[in-house]
Amino acid sequence: MMRSKLFVPGSRPEFFEKAMRSAADALTFDLEDGVAPAQKPAARRAIGDFLRGVDIQLGKLMIVRTNGVTHPDFAEDVDAVVSARLDYISLPKLENADEVHRAVRVLAEAEKRKGVDRAIGILATVESPKGLRLAYEITSADKRVAALQVGLADLFAPLRIERHAAALGPVRFAVKMAAAEAGVPAYDTVWTDVNDRAGYERDARDALAMGFLGKSCIHPTQVDIANRVFSPSEKDIAWAQKVLAAGELPENVGKGAFTVDGQMVDEPFFREARATIALARRLKLVS
Repeated sequence: MMRSKLFVPGSRPEFFEKAMRSAADALTFDLEDGVAPAQKPAARRAIGDFLRGVDIQLGKLMIVRTNGVTHPDFAEDVDAVVSARLDYISLPKLENADEVHRAVRVLAEAEKRKGVDRAIGILATVESPKGLRLAYEITSADKRVAALQVGLADLFAPLRIERHAAALGPVRFAVKMAAAEAGVPAYDTVWTDVNDRAGYERDARDALAMGFLGKSCIHPTQVDIANRVFSPSEKDIAWAQKVLAAGELPENVGKGAFTVDGQMVDEPFFREARATIALARRLKLVS
């Protein structure tokens, strides 16, 4: 569950403990675009040291956004941050399955060296026309790939595409379809204006409507919005409970479809209702 993924610059270790105290479901420690080239070695060491000291029993998911697989620092990034406390690496700028395969090899070698006895997952990010076109190939390249993301700034800026609904809708749809075909969730990108909380919420709700399960945050003030938007509402929970209860009524057992409050429901509705209640229970919104 990653309703909110809070970015933390690897070059600012003074923010690490504060980020741990936030309400974010996951932290993404950044070694890529958020860190100047001269600062990367120190940032790499700071993140590695911090992860090795974090209590593995704490519930927050730990992610490191490394430099891209083709970047000369990639292997050093992985070697520095792999630990028992790391849950995922976030791979930027992926363009083909071979890059995923290379990342998996580097990860496996680092895990062996560090004595990490579980496979660290990969959050695949596409940020180019080619990456978007090959999103399914990338996402299905290896079982370590746990989710698909899109980086809009790198995708749109070279093409001189403005960020607006007409452009965002097709991109989000393509990402969601590729993720669904590969059998993994899709997570939404950042909203860069940290003062525009209303804009962040609108963007998050648009992503929710496209089936995304969570959204990145670049400032702690965005975390509570993401958590609220991507949590089941009281209305969602009530409807899910009503659908599941209706399915157990004697007159509906064995039927392929029937109506609830005048709306037809069938197996896809039951799956959605079960998922809603399962998430609500994980969040302790229902017993």
